[in-house]
Amino acid sequence: METKTARLTILIDPDKKEAFELLCAQQDLTASQVVRQLIRDYLVKHGVHFEKPGQSKSANQAG
Repeated sequence: METKTARLTILIDPDKKEAFELLCAQQDLTASQVVRQLIRDYLVKHGVHFEKPGQSKSANQAG
């Protein structure tokens, strides 16, 4: 889990937002948890290393 956070603001269709939040809740996850995982997966997929030096996990192991 990340120790420091930054805010990411996005604009999304209200109906999609509602459906997304409902699905997340059904899976006992927050929307933020799912978005963070989507971002990690996207970075890994594209070979972007996002860990700072000294962190124990590599980009491919981030979870």
